[in-house]
Amino acid sequence: MQTLWFESVLLGTGWAKSVRIGVADGRITSIETGAQPSGERQGIALPGLSNVHSHGFQRGMAGLSERRGRPDDDFWSWREVMYRFLDRLTPEDIAAITAQAYVEMLETGFTHVGEFHYLHNDVDGRRYADPAETAGAIAAAAEESGIGLTLLPVFYAHGDFGGAPPAPGQRRFLSDVDGFARLVEASRARLPADAVLGIAPHSLRAVTPEELAAIIPLVNGPIHIHAAEQTKEVEACIAWSGARPVEWLLDNAAVDARWCLIHSTHLTNGECDRLAASKAVAGLCPVTEANLGDGIFPAIRYLEAGGRIGVGTDSNILVDAAGELRGIEYSQRLAHRRRALLAREGASVGRTLFDAAQAGGAQALGVTGGIAIGHPADIVALDANHPALAGMADDTLLDAWIFAARHGAIDAVWRGGRKIVTEGRHIAAAAVAARYRQTVASLLA
Repeated sequence: MQTLWFESVLLGTGWAKSVRIGVADGRITSIETGAQPSGERQGIALPGLSNVHSHGFQRGMAGLSERRGRPDDDFWSWREVMYRFLDRLTPEDIAAITAQAYVEMLETGFTHVGEFHYLHNDVDGRRYADPAETAGAIAAAAEESGIGLTLLPVFYAHGDFGGAPPAPGQRRFLSDVDGFARLVEASRARLPADAVLGIAPHSLRAVTPEELAAIIPLVNGPIHIHAAEQTKEVEACIAWSGARPVEWLLDNAAVDARWCLIHSTHLTNGECDRLAASKAVAGLCPVTEANLGDGIFPAIRYLEAGGRIGVGTDSNILVDAAGELRGIEYSQRLAHRRRALLAREGASVGRTLFDAAQAGGAQALGVTGGIAIGHPADIVALDANHPALAGMADDTLLDAWIFAARHGAIDAVWRGGRKIVTEGRHIAAAAVAARYRQTVASLLA
């Protein structure tokens, strides 16, 4: 049993002052407001955020694709850099790089991650003797860092719409339906006790309708899929099926609250409204989407229609929870040349974004979020003495953290009741970073 006391806490019912929280066996057992200080004392407590979309190994290639290679440099040329990088990765490399990404996530306020895991095969394209060899590397990185894990093994069978043959660079991703079923079950056995298992048909480029129908029953957990990230993808989907990717999924895949459609960048108004009504989550990754030149999600219309969102770090080019939230709002401001677009009149943009991402992210990863009795003790403490937070209270604290604080505003993080970030630094940061540096230096030599 441990006791935490905070000057201010964002509860499901709103902000509360002088809050004492009891924690046992990783869960919140009591919450008292207006309480006298006792136990460990902190400043401002927020619920941890869920990172709905991560490719952990890509943290190791951050910065490698920032050289212009051709006049039409875009997502598709970036993908070739990614294929060359992953060709050399061993399971040990994957674990080392992913652990670094997870440490950085925790230090910025993410307490749970959805790992969209598609690097299943050995460098020659053959399955490892243990089909879950690389899933085990992801699980090891999660356990070392302490982050909560929703593992999303990716089904990837084809190189383009209509069952086109895969490219050589995709050989480490590939499965057939039976092999994927064995992979899912083997992955289940490698997960930490509190982890969640879902699946991720990679995209309509990589899975046929028959394969999609066959793999959905393999788990009861979340279903994630890339959809409408690129205009080229939308055009190719129309050529194949006569429908746009999100349109096709809504018409043919019984999309509901289990689903998270990653990116959904290029939507018609009709698709936007239908996706919002489906109760699925749109998984937005604005830092990566900006880096790849994907486009801008229609967040104003989508949120006004009641749509649900989560945020993810995707390629992990830069890991920053506040930066992802800020990127959603700033992209709208740039597109529409107005300010404070994603909050109702008089409301805080920061609070609106935080609440939406916290609730939608938890739904997308199949976990329980928020600071409440019985919930996991996944708590992020802001430093009340940080200059950007000086004089701020309640929702304005969120505005200041997201839009004005830079780094250093997060003081401590508890995940499952265990304090794993203190004074802004993960307790294993030095050891994880040393192994990461050695791994990446060897890969790039």
